[in-house]
Amino acid sequence: MNYTKMYQALRKILDKDEQIDYAMSNRTAAHIELWSKMYEDMSPWINKNIQSAGIAATVSGEIARLTVLEVKSEVSGSAKAAYINKFYQKVLEKLRIQVEYANAKGGLVFKPYVNADGISIQYIQADNFFPLEFDTETITKCAFLDQFRKNNEIYSRVEIHSLKDGMLNIRNRAFVSKTEGMIGTEIPVGSVARWSELAQEITFSGTDKLPFGYFRVPLGNNKDANSPLGASVFSRGVEHIQEADNRYSQINWEYGSKETAIHIAQSLLKYRKDTDSFEYPAGKQRLYRAVEYNTGPVDKPFMEVFSPEIRDESYFNGWNHLMRLIEFDCNLAYGTISDPNNTDKTAEEIKASKQRSYSFVQSCQTALQHALEDLVDAISFWCDLYHLCPSGNYQTSFDWDDSIVTDVESERQSDRLDVAMGAMSLAEYRMKWYGETEEQAKAAVQQPEDTVIE
Repeated sequence: MNYTKMYQALRKILDKDEQIDYAMSNRTAAHIELWSKMYEDMSPWINKNIQSAGIAATVSGEIARLTVLEVKSEVSGSAKAAYINKFYQKVLEKLRIQVEYANAKGGLVFKPYVNADGISIQYIQADNFFPLEFDTETITKCAFLDQFRKNNEIYSRVEIHSLKDGMLNIRNRAFVSKTEGMIGTEIPVGSVARWSELAQEITFSGTDKLPFGYFRVPLGNNKDANSPLGASVFSRGVEHIQEADNRYSQINWEYGSKETAIHIAQSLLKYRKDTDSFEYPAGKQRLYRAVEYNTGPVDKPFMEVFSPEIRDESYFNGWNHLMRLIEFDCNLAYGTISDPNNTDKTAEEIKASKQRSYSFVQSCQTALQHALEDLVDAISFWCDLYHLCPSGNYQTSFDWDDSIVTDVESERQSDRLDVAMGAMSLAEYRMKWYGETEEQAKAAVQQPEDTVIE
């Protein structure tokens, strides 16, 4: 889907019915489309000569891994909480993949809806989601796009959510088109079989926010500073990623063009009439290249080895330099995608890069936690509205893995020194690092074989 064209088409149909102070510009839509193509290895600069090195996907996936590694979260407090938690845990199972998509495209919506089994969750990526209006940082109006193709026609459903004075309004509009990137002609929602059970418009009361969780990548958009939307985690490294794709292709060409070969005169090869081709020694056609050597009136039997020196060291030095630049652009620690054995950076620079990465991951965890809390509230809203479970209170707890944002080994070594100098007791050390209670730790300290600090 051409996201920019679809956004422009959506604005045209909405402008006919209502006045909207659009939160997203065409400029932001173009950036979302670019980030999506880069993630899918379809960057506009990719062609027959330039290949994708897959850097955008690698960066998105690595930051997602750091963000959700070993996260533990649950909804508890009542029978209602247990009911919500059943669906919430399914979200956590898919969280790393969905966060990767969000990282790539700048954001993601966790949108619950009611079905025959209770609650299901839609994961709507940024290039299928159109924020329309914001109240400071809270979305108050947005549109979701659902499309499918049948025969030569493209069916589109636009689901518009708006919130005003505690009233939630949801409208469904359907369209059909024969042209990609166009919404086309409006048709009744009920005329399409897969949408026939949807209401054209419905209004609910009793909510102060739209019923979904929106994860916004906590990064400023340096291409459109007025945009309230998130930016891709690699948005500041686009130019360097383009240069890296070019360098990657040059390296591949260097290896391919310098592949060892034997230039052999055709007169040395046996011609087979049944296949209308020459037969190469030992069947190794890739090794030999048939060449006509015209040194006189007839071909002269001739053989020459082609094995030039590969300039890999210069290319890889340039490649590694680009990886360092991309790591800096994308808040990754040095050595994450570059050569970790490279010693160009000082110890202080490496330490600073790790702190920069830890800080960004912390911000991502905070933003993701807010989105998941909003998701739980949205599930609760639909449960109450449709009486899916008993009423009751609930709390959502989170336990993020501390090793992601702190240097655990350094902290542990510091605590060992504190024990050695008497600033921390051995029992306190065991309680902190072994997870023992105070009684267990004190009992263990009294046993000589357990007094060794590990």
